[in-house]
Amino acid sequence: MSLRIKTVVEKFVEELKEALDADIQDRNMKEREMQSYIEEREREVAEREAAWKAELSRREAEIVRQEVKLKMERENLEKEKSVLMGTASNQDNLDGALEITEKKELNAAACRRNGNFS
Repeated sequence: MSLRIKTVVEKFVEELKEALDADIQDRNMKEREMQSYIEEREREVAEREAAWKAELSRREAEIVRQEVKLKMERENLEKEKSVLMGTASNQDNLDGALEITEKKELNAAACRRNGNFS
């Protein structure tokens, strides 16, 4: 009977080892699958991140171009404004000079009439 028990125990141990080996192989396979899945997801996220950063860079460059364009437009507007204001200012000065000349001529004429010669 002891030989029979020993055979049963050995068979049980062998089956247990096989079951453990199968379980270990199954876990290793699942771990490799999980690792593969994680790596794939990380690649996808990295690709989306790279695309997002490229789009962000493109937009930032466009903003810089627009800012430069607007700055140039503002400078041109200021120059145009300065020219127009300068022209108006010059015209005001001419009008003022004409007015002063007219007043001087009227004063001189009045002085001549009154006999004051200055």
